[in-house]
Amino acid sequence: MPAYAPVTICAIATAPGRGGVGVIRISGRDLLPFAEAISAGKTPRPRYALYTDFVARDGSAIDNGLLLYFPGPNSFTGEDVIELQGHGGPVVMNMLLARCVELGARHAEPGEFTKRAFLNDKLDLAQAESVADLIDAASESAARGALKSLKGAFSGEIRALTDDLITLRMLVEATLDFPDEEIDFLEAADAAGKLSGLRGQLDKVLGTARQGAILREGMRVVLVGQPNVGKSSLMNALAGDEIAIVTDIAGTTRDTVREEIVIDGVPVHIIDTAGLRETTDVVERIGIERTWQAVEGADVALVLTDSREGVTAEVNAILERLPAGLPRIFVFNKIDLAEGVAGEGEENGHAVVRLSARTLEGVDILRKRLLSLIGYSASEGVFLARERHLDAIRRAALHLETAAEVWQQVELFAEELRLAQNALSEITGEFTPDDLLGVIFSRFCIGK
Repeated sequence: MPAYAPVTICAIATAPGRGGVGVIRISGRDLLPFAEAISAGKTPRPRYALYTDFVARDGSAIDNGLLLYFPGPNSFTGEDVIELQGHGGPVVMNMLLARCVELGARHAEPGEFTKRAFLNDKLDLAQAESVADLIDAASESAARGALKSLKGAFSGEIRALTDDLITLRMLVEATLDFPDEEIDFLEAADAAGKLSGLRGQLDKVLGTARQGAILREGMRVVLVGQPNVGKSSLMNALAGDEIAIVTDIAGTTRDTVREEIVIDGVPVHIIDTAGLRETTDVVERIGIERTWQAVEGADVALVLTDSREGVTAEVNAILERLPAGLPRIFVFNKIDLAEGVAGEGEENGHAVVRLSARTLEGVDILRKRLLSLIGYSASEGVFLARERHLDAIRRAALHLETAAEVWQQVELFAEELRLAQNALSEITGEFTPDDLLGVIFSRFCIGK
């Protein structure tokens, strides 16, 4: 019997609108009578497709198609699951859904099927989240990473770390009963060395998780600079389309323009902004204010300047207002007019790329430099990760860092190890507040 067995739920699992096939999913306890009622008394064989009419209370056919019956616990949710595969018209689907409610089911909440799978130990929390990530994947690389997480790659890394932490905790806890010998015992057992190895493993997992977070969330790139240095032209060049209006008139862009592109599988959110200058134009001033708001939320700033002018006093004034920790790349544009050569380098400690947004010379160099700046490298081993996963790993790393400082104070050492384990356990859901579960699953689509 599943650990979590509430009332029967139902939902349309396919996308809204017309389609060749529509699917309704039902999950609950003891659903064989439910299957027989909706299929005019036919008894389905577990995990075999039954071709049948789907009937109303009076026995008249609503639709016909395939009925699949998966008895729990060998199902996605761990409960009995029925899938009705009929014709994908919205009217037919809603009639079938109403019939399911008539038979005692209620409408499922967003993510409730996957939540039941988690609560019935069919998936851990990281795997459950990857279901939504696979659906929402913005690139092939993100989809592959989400599938790796769904299959347990990320969870396996976290569990291996947790198991090693538990082993070390057992060693430390065992010494608490022998206070006169605890330090000698820990030294003999190389507790400090084991802790160092754990910290190294955690750093590797954090690096891979960062890659996965970039794949999932994408990178926010803001274009800043004075008017008429080619920000809109560069946005069009990166996007491969005429997204922003380009003219020789300074101040053409008066508001932020956003576009999403993909560079080597990484989603990149490009934000073109109003040119930064002193102006009395009310509309342009509003656009400039929105530029600074966009800068605050960016991962990378591309600081554009005209190659013929270089870094002017006005550009330096812009640099002074950029957040101190914001990575930036100087883009010297219009090399076609300055008789320059495309390339990259460094000046005064900042990355520099020389290009022409008009001729596209050097644009590929910028694309690669963007990925390099955020530390991304394409790898088949990357699994998708979320910001909450990174936060949990960072907190675990801080606790292990503190543990390394206090390891000769055994009670404090043991407590820091416990807190590190709890932080990692939040990722897989072994130690997770209920309110966090509500937030996570409410963001799923209905029917998953």
